[in-house]
Formats: sequence, structure tokens, C-alpha cells
Amino acid sequence: MSRVYNFSAGPATLPEEVLKEAADEMLDYPGSGMSVMEMSHRSKDFERIINEAEETLRELMEIPSNYKVLFIQGGASLQFAMIPMNLMKNKTADYVVTGQWAKKAWQEASMYGNAVKIASSEDKNYSYIPDCSDLMISPDADYVYICENNTIYGTKFKTLPNTKGRPLVADVSSCFLSEPVDVSKYGIIFGGVQKNIGPAGMAIAIVREDLITEDVLIGTPTMMRYKTYMDHNSMYNTPNCYCIYMCGKVFKWLKKRGGLEVMKKQNEEKAAILYDYLDSSDLFKGTVQKESRSLMNVPFITGDSSLDAKFVKEAAEYGLVNLKGHRTVGGMRASIYNAMPKEGVIKLVEFMRQFEEVNHV
Repeated sequence: MSRVYNFSAGPATLPEEVLKEAADEMLDYPGSGMSVMEMSHRSKDFERIINEAEETLRELMEIPSNYKVLFIQGGASLQFAMIPMNLMKNKTADYVVTGQWAKKAWQEASMYGNAVKIASSEDKNYSYIPDCSDLMISPDADYVYICENNTIYGTKFKTLPNTKGRPLVADVSSCFLSEPVDVSKYGIIFGGVQKNIGPAGMAIAIVREDLITEDVLIGTPTMMRYKTYMDHNSMYNTPNCYCIYMCGKVFKWLKKRGGLEVMKKQNEEKAAILYDYLDSSDLFKGTVQKESRSLMNVPFITGDSSLDAKFVKEAAEYGLVNLKGHRTVGGMRASIYNAMPKEGVIKLVEFMRQFEEVNHV
């Protein structure tokens, strides 16, 4: 079978160039005589792999020197607990709930202290980002938490909340490295890598150094402390070696393509192709308010569940796979991350036009 256009929300499509390079090195990482999956994480070869990965990421994101880059197993969901365990000194934190993952993070934090829901878009099934310019921040809040891009619902913060001096903690799993960011505006910026960066099984947390202390909640395990990762270069235990290796290759691929400014421009172009068609279509409709639309995740519906199912089935036969929407939204969802070529989006819109001609009455 030839490669399909994979619109999965995660694990998601990876750059073909990176996959081919990894395949070439599968049996022999240059000069080692073994696969990265076989080598010791204490070896000079792997030390070079992890250090180069961090250096390239720092360069791409222009990460200030007072921020630590931590490679942590467990995905973004583990961070839902690690964040309050490490930051909730006053046992209070504020959450902006704009989707399923922010809600899960809020619920998890409620196990460790007073997690206050200070804004939400649940009233309209998370189809918009609420106004966060003048939030009622709790007087003793240790941090303010957002999910910056909502994978399921296809929304994105275009302006960061006014946290009134509290550290901003942001889950950027599905928009990681899709555009430039000012890291200094965050206390912690983190994400699971399986959507826009690499294979599943790891998260990257970029943490401001002053937030990494010994002062954590009583009972916080050693492996759930940011200081453990900082003090041991993310290698207190055996890290997710192959994932770090793959992420490092993607970082170099992004750098080679011109960096995050170039990626933003390309992502805007891809998204415009799909959104412009949705806005003109009589059959397909987007589910997100225009001002809140994500560049990465585009949910859409026909309004007829049986027709949606027919579209997903026929699209797969056309080589466009994993377009079924999340059950809480229904319909379809196209995740068009960095590695999705413009040609894939063009082919999707071509198929949508054909489908509309045949099925719209």
C-alpha cells in the first residue's frame, strides 16, 4: 500500500523525510553498530542525541536560559498531576476549562487542592475561547492553567489570559512548534509529543527555573518531581530513548525548513484552504466560532450522522484516513499538523467537493 494522508489527532503523521532517515539508521545508528533502541542511555552516543535534541529545541523556540527543558515519560496526562504536586504551594490554582483535556486537568488538580474553574466554554460545547482579559484570579492562586489548543474541539487561544502576575501553565500538546511563542510569558509550557513532534509515550515540559524547588506536596513521588528531571538531565531513570531520538530529528527537520515562522505561514495556508471551503460549502459546516479556530485541528459536520459516516468511509477508500470526529462533537475532524503536506489538505478539499456534488440535495 502507498502512504495515505493521515489526519489522525494523535498519534499523528510524522515527516516522511524523518521516517526514512530513522529507517536507514534502525540497525546501525551511525558509528555505533546498534539501534538507538538497543543502546545504553548512559552511552556517549545517546548523551549526544539528547543534548542535541535539547539544543535544537532551544534554538527553535528561543527558550530563555532560566527555563529548563525536561523530557518526561507518561504523556501530557501525567502533567495534570505533576503540575499541582509541584506548584500548588497555597493549595489553590485557577483553571480555564475550554475542552475535555482542560477539564481532566482541572479534575485531577482538585485531588490536591482547590482547583477553581474561573472561565469555561462548556455552555456551547467548547466551540469558542472565552474572554480571558480580566479574569477573577483567586487571591492565593499558585498558577493559572489553560489548554492552549483544544484537539477535540478545534479551538485555539489567540491571546493569552491576563494572569495578573501568576505563572501561566499551558498544555500545548496539539500546537507545539506550529508557530513561534514567547516562552517568557509562561511559567510552564508543556505537551505530549505524539501530535505534532514525535511518537507517543513522552511529554516535554519547559519549566521556569524558579518554579522547580524541593517544596512539593507531601507524598509526591521522586519521579513526579520536576527537580528530579532537572538535576539528572531527564535521565534519573531510563528515559524514552527512541522517542527523544525521533523528536530530535523532527526538531532538525523544522530547523532545516526555516523554523517556526515558516511553519506558521505554511500552517496558515493549509488551514485557509480547508476553512475557506467550509465557509462556502452548503453541505459541510465548521463547528467552531471563527475567531477561535485552530490551525491544527478542524472539526466539521454535515448535520446528518449517517452522511458523516458515509463520508469517513469513502474518504478512507480515497486515501484520506482517520477523519472521524471525536464522539463529543461528532462528524469529522481533520488534524493538519506540521507534517501534513499542503497536498494532503488540497486532496481532502477535492474529495469534499466531489462528495458534496453527489450527496447534497
